[in-house]
Amino acid sequence: MTIEPGGDDARLARTLAQAAGLALLEVRAGSAEGTELKDAGDARAQAVLAGLLAESCPGDAVLSEEAADSAARLSADRVWIIDPLDGTREFSERPRSDWAVHVAFWEKGELAAGAVALPARDVAYGTDEPPVLPVRAEGPIRLAVSRSRPPAFVTAVAEELGAELVPMGSAGVKCSSVWTGEADAYLHAGGQFEWDSAAPVAVARAAGLHTSRIDGSPLVYNRPDPKLPDLLVCRTEFAETILKTVARHNSEVSTR
Repeated sequence: MTIEPGGDDARLARTLAQAAGLALLEVRAGSAEGTELKDAGDARAQAVLAGLLAESCPGDAVLSEEAADSAARLSADRVWIIDPLDGTREFSERPRSDWAVHVAFWEKGELAAGAVALPARDVAYGTDEPPVLPVRAEGPIRLAVSRSRPPAFVTAVAEELGAELVPMGSAGVKCSSVWTGEADAYLHAGGQFEWDSAAPVAVARAAGLHTSRIDGSPLVYNRPDPKLPDLLVCRTEFAETILKTVARHNSEVSTR
């Protein structure tokens, strides 16, 4: 694939995510299973993204889950933060569709663009064409949670809120469920890295959603330590209620 140098970064993010997604679908159509399929998917998507970035933005730094980190990114003005395959477990469990590709672009201290592709659903969301939030139907708050291992902390918060838990796979899928209207919030406190949330947060912000740490502080990217363990993405009308409830539970845990 040839990408025109100097193209719009938001449009490029979408193109990159879709290209990696197509490669992952090819891998998934093969005969590999289990760990072999996971490893093949990670490697193929990383190779596609690394190759296209080297071709289109040779001077930019890259932070990827699937590549060695370099301190050079900390002094760079332009950094791509990528998760070539978000939801490796879901990817390996055919025919599940709740896995994603994340491509975010950080520039001079802020997320500037991003795209989240859901290849098995043949859809991609990006800051070049931000999602339009649907009108919310009446009912309890719906929290997107892990299909296999919802954390006890989030379950306790949901119980206090009277919220409904909506199980699904990868972080990108959970975030996308908020801007598509399938859920009202994604609350995570079980440990993540910058590549898990950068692209979804960029798209969520472009869609007008609230994004923050679970204590309400800003999400900061391209830091020396890429660990970014917690996250809240939600409709703005629920942000204050959720953050106050989370704060009460954090206080209870810290005093035990």
